[in-house]
Amino acid sequence: MDLEKHPQQPTAPAEPDVIRASDADRDRIADILREAMAEGRLTADEHGERVDAVYRAKTVGELEPLVRDLPAPGGAAARPAAAPYAHGPEGAAGPAENLIAVFSSSTRRGRWRVGGRTNAFSLFGSVEIDLTEALFGQRLTVINATSIFGSVEIRVPENISLRGSGTGIFGNFEVVTLESGDPEAPVVVVNGYSVFGSVEAKPKRGKFITDLQDRLRKHLGH
Repeated sequence: MDLEKHPQQPTAPAEPDVIRASDADRDRIADILREAMAEGRLTADEHGERVDAVYRAKTVGELEPLVRDLPAPGGAAARPAAAPYAHGPEGAAGPAENLIAVFSSSTRRGRWRVGGRTNAFSLFGSVEIDLTEALFGQRLTVINATSIFGSVEIRVPENISLRGSGTGIFGNFEVVTLESGDPEAPVVVVNGYSVFGSVEAKPKRGKFITDLQDRLRKHLGH
């Protein structure tokens, strides 16, 4: 009988191709894709195809190729600071704000600080989000809108960038694309879908974010 003890061989780490993907892994890749679409690196169709692949992926190895041609968050060249906008870090982290209307209505308007992410859900109700007098705490704002037998209406200033990707199933999903001439202007991305309902995002005529910022600076200066 061989009583000699043999040292245990260390287990080699699993290759990414076989490591099972977690929800956090998928969310990380989805955030990179979302930011890439907001920056114009991906079209809405490309973004939709890749996000669909993200949530079908079973391993980390299936996720990485989806962002191989994209910069990591914060990896793009630094942008010069622009005076008219008081942004924090792009895509700032923080809890999402939830606006829910079930057989009711929910409204967010006036002077309020917009977070990086807002979830709007309408079931036989209506949600109204008015960003024309809002303060943007970061450059990228994502609104996830779902409408089932209801409506979600989003209004933005005319001089920001507005993009979106979604589907209307026996309903309407409409985002009026805007591209601001200022590279430091806020970017609002609307994603989601409607079923027998409507999701609509478009600019509000005569509303400009710089007007509000100028008024705030004058008010704070007194």
